Amino acid sequence: MIVVTGAAGFIGSNVVAALNDAGRDDIVACDRLGQDDRWQNLRKRMFRNFVFPEQLHEFLAKTRDVEAIVHMGAISSTTARDGDAVMRDNFQFSLALLDTCASRGIPLIYASSAATYGDGSQGFTDDLPFADLRNLRPLNLYGWSKHQFDLVVAERRDRGLPLPPRCVGLKFFNVFGPNEYHKGDMMSVVAKNHGIAAAGGEVQLFRSHRSDFADGGQRRDFVLVDDVADVVVWALGHGPACGLLNVGTGQATSFRDLIGALFEAVGHEPRIAYIPMPEALRDRYQYATEAPLGALRNAGYRRPFTPVREAVARYAGFLGAADRYR
Repeated sequence: MIVVTGAAGFIGSNVVAALNDAGRDDIVACDRLGQDDRWQNLRKRMFRNFVFPEQLHEFLAKTRDVEAIVHMGAISSTTARDGDAVMRDNFQFSLALLDTCASRGIPLIYASSAATYGDGSQGFTDDLPFADLRNLRPLNLYGWSKHQFDLVVAERRDRGLPLPPRCVGLKFFNVFGPNEYHKGDMMSVVAKNHGIAAAGGEVQLFRSHRSDFADGGQRRDFVLVDDVADVVVWALGHGPACGLLNVGTGQATSFRDLIGALFEAVGHEPRIAYIPMPEALRDRYQYATEAPLGALRNAGYRRPFTPVREAVARYAGFLGAADRYR
């Protein structure tokens, strides 16, 4: 069986969908469902057991037929402020999983993040040795917690310390697509603004507070969640023994162009207003990200990523459907 943590979340539920579509129903879903309707992300899916995160280590201790663990569960808000909760859920929980997988010989595929790169001044090169990885300076608590776990894995790799037989971290860039409705303010720009654009309204974007970026010219590597889930499934069966790999399209897109693609998809001329960025965000804001894909390609992943314009059009059609859950 395959254990998927964060199984009812955005990326996790899409991984479950991809595994189901590949004929894998022997899934153990691990998550907390809460009261935000994220259960609907799994409404069409098959899994054979459900385990709460606080029960997972006891479950693993009693179960001998775990084929692999896909660890997508985390506090993923880039504005999270509770450091104790973030370290408990994102670092300590992950570290315990790493130790279990290493001692039991269970492959581990886990979610890292482009937030680990900080302001980008150190570049976006992914599969770095431990000494170089230490130079990264994340700008928020979420990115820092992910980076600290990346460092543990990298140190063990470089020093020949115990690791799972396959241990692959995936640095997700700006993922968007179905099943993100429960994320509230952390939903993608496309999801947040689809209704406004479809009604011909005016979409608000942050004004730039740097002279080298025009308003709306801030850039992200926006990647469709379908492509992300495909990389995860590939990593399970064909990924390297150990690696930390970027997952994006390899092509940055400005927020202005992204929203332009959204307006085009819903049949309206773009209407954009620029508003000041909240001061609390200005020192923690990434102005440009782009995923070099050399390490991923060298590891053997060959499929092309969906171009952003096509991805936005596909997602806009999904958002306009009666049933908006995958």
